[in-house]
Amino acid sequence: MPVPASGTAHLLAGGTDGPRALRPMLDIVLDALATGATDRAGPLPPGGPGAVSRRVRAAAEPVLPTTGTGARDALHTLVRTLTAGAADPAEPHCTAHLHCPPLAVATAADLAASALNPSLDSWDQAPAAAELEALTCRALAALVHPGAADPDALVTTGGTESNQLAVLLAREAAAGPLHIVCGANAHHSIHRAAWLLGLPAPLTLPTPAGLLDPHRLHTALSATPDTPTLVVATAGTTDTGAIDPLPELADICAAHATDLHVDASYGGPLLFSDTHRTRVAGLDRARTVTLDLHKLGWQPVAAGLLTVPDTTQLAPLAHQADYLNADDDTDAGYPDLLGRSLRTTRRPDILKIAVTLRALGRTGLGALVDQVCATAHHLADLIEARPGLELQARPTISTVLFRPTGADDTTVADIRRTLLHHGHAVLGRATTSEGLWLKATLLNPHTRPGDLHTLLDLVEGSTAR
Repeated sequence: MPVPASGTAHLLAGGTDGPRALRPMLDIVLDALATGATDRAGPLPPGGPGAVSRRVRAAAEPVLPTTGTGARDALHTLVRTLTAGAADPAEPHCTAHLHCPPLAVATAADLAASALNPSLDSWDQAPAAAELEALTCRALAALVHPGAADPDALVTTGGTESNQLAVLLAREAAAGPLHIVCGANAHHSIHRAAWLLGLPAPLTLPTPAGLLDPHRLHTALSATPDTPTLVVATAGTTDTGAIDPLPELADICAAHATDLHVDASYGGPLLFSDTHRTRVAGLDRARTVTLDLHKLGWQPVAAGLLTVPDTTQLAPLAHQADYLNADDDTDAGYPDLLGRSLRTTRRPDILKIAVTLRALGRTGLGALVDQVCATAHHLADLIEARPGLELQARPTISTVLFRPTGADDTTVADIRRTLLHHGHAVLGRATTSEGLWLKATLLNPHTRPGDLHTLLDLVEGSTAR
């Protein structure tokens, strides 16, 4: 079927004619993705922000023409431009952030979600999606909270929203004003959640070793014995991938009758792996747990979750709007979805997750986890074998910090920006008590030893300049 140059006839994605309208457009998009990646020829477009801005403007302006150019031109031009100007996490030298290359099967499922366009704020907008979300959330919550009587989870836009919901639920359950205690290694969203919810700034305990120290936590909780408190621990920090000592922290929280939230945005998917799941032992003792499957779960953004061991903990989120969840509809058996999120309109992000779980199973996902963790250890081995490079520590998950031996912070920052400017590599930056480091977060299961050697060559070559 030819793609019309203009107009909207026969261009809807849904309905019985939707697939026929989409098929030729998919060919255009796939061709543009391939062409754009060839144009880029690396993990990042060269030239820095100015060069990228000029290329995008040349392709995209006028943004709102008087007369449209048609679907074929619009799709090919802008998808190719976006791809050519992308930081592509599927490129083995694109390792800066907790930003994974998505699985093809999950991406294909996401297309179906977009085409059908259900909204999970009322059952009559998303009948099957609502049931699929309920089933999948319960299954993932049971993975985090084994043995719990009625575990459940909420789908979120990621770790930030999940952490905010965890703080909100703790505030609503508290008998008085809630105080938060976390480590300096905690994600910035914890402080932001306190600000958004009108709570006091969290008591932030120093973490010189990169971990929340149980003794420091005990001292802090002992100083305010009658204060409703939420302790926030981290399983997989953003900077280093470090995992707080969860069993010991859980023991202290239990002794002080204090709730524990664990931000396991990064480390939670270690539960898929028989080899690495023990690293997050104690996760099941938390009152709430954040997961983020667009990190170590290979999902397109967004794919966050907040899990609880008992679905009744979610009751404070209940909300009623007669046009969405009228009481008589709920009494008649139509599921009430409005308490499943603080958002109203909400796309079915659960579909791609459910498809991935079914396609790969726990062992398939566990194998991917094992692969990237092994790759991180191999990179650490290579760094230790090069006298010109310094390793910060052996990786806990799949994050490796390193720098040229003896390099100061200015040199490390310059190396990173040089690689970015030339489009050769995308490395992150992390600061510890020892100074600034280059950060490689290995999330691509297709990364090979040769890719790692080349990455280190690029760093050492930039040092030589």
